[in-house]
Amino acid sequence: MTSQGARRSQAERDAVTVEIGYALFSAAFAAVVLFGAVAGPAYVFELPAGARRVLVGGGVAVAVAVFAVRVVSVLLRFQRAGQPRHPGRTSPDS
Repeated sequence: MTSQGARRSQAERDAVTVEIGYALFSAAFAAVVLFGAVAGPAYVFELPAGARRVLVGGGVAVAVAVFAVRVVSVLLRFQRAGQPRHPGRTSPDS
């Protein structure tokens, strides 16, 4: 239900589903890329065990943080944008 107590239309539910999927997919992609950037040298070069552990741990920490921040930011931006009154139509002032 919406904040006014009315039920959401199928289009609104679909929009929320698509936005959640986009948030998760884009967050996972960003997390993988940043993990590779931080921890990649640990797998490419022969490094001591301590340095490898630090790089991989740092990569995991960065990936988790980026994933969480990306999901939250996408979903908050979607919530603030609001839903169009007539999906598929543009308003005269747009």
